[in-house]
Parts: sequence; structure tokens; C-alpha cells
Amino acid sequence: MHLSVTVVPKSGRFEIKQKDGKIKIYLKSPAQSNKANLELIRELKKLLKCNVLIVSGSTSRKKILDVALKEEELKSMLPI
Repeated sequence: MHLSVTVVPKSGRFEIKQKDGKIKIYLKSPAQSNKANLELIRELKKLLKCNVLIVSGSTSRKKILDVALKEEELKSMLPI
């Protein structure tokens, strides 16, 4: 399933929030040297217990992720 998210690097915490149907993910790591992307993938893999890939937006705050879950499973597992 593809998931559209906005990330906020260097926010001092890892947190997932939803507002008006949009998902925003706060990351501790800065965007430099791919650190924020690596944290995003690592933390979502740990939380969802499945494979997560960045399909689009590797250099942008707006990203499209490929998550190896069905929509119902994803909604039940995300803390939003």
C-alpha cells in the first residue's frame, strides 16, 4: 500500500500525528546525509513490523512510502 506522509526532520522526537486526513511524522535526525530517511524507515519498520520503502520524495519533506500491509492493518497499527 502507498502512504503519503510529510516529515519534519530535526524535531527532537519521533512522533506520528494525523490532522485533516494527512499524516505528519516528526523525526529526531537532521535531513543531512540521508539520516532522516534512514530513521523514518527504521522506526516505521519497527512499529509496523513489515517492509517500508520510500517510493518518491527521498529529498523532499513530502514522501510516498510503500508499506507491505493492507489498508485495514495499517490503520490499526499506526498510533493516529
